[in-house]
Amino acid sequence: MTEISELGYEQARDELADVVRTLEQGGLDLDASLELWERGEALAKRCEEHLAGARARIERALGTAEEAETNDSE
Repeated sequence: MTEISELGYEQARDELADVVRTLEQGGLDLDASLELWERGEALAKRCEEHLAGARARIERALGTAEEAETNDSE
């Protein structure tokens, strides 16, 4: 299994969807269910990290664009 810290957003999201689907189907013993749940939690956190990074990049880009507009209008 790939380390979660090495997964890109799409990979983490897709694996998280697989984890959810597997848990919803049931049929796993308690230990397997807990292990899968923990991986799902870690995958969700990884997705959130990617989204936060993307959000920060967008905010920086918007700030740079606004700053350029302000300088152009002076």
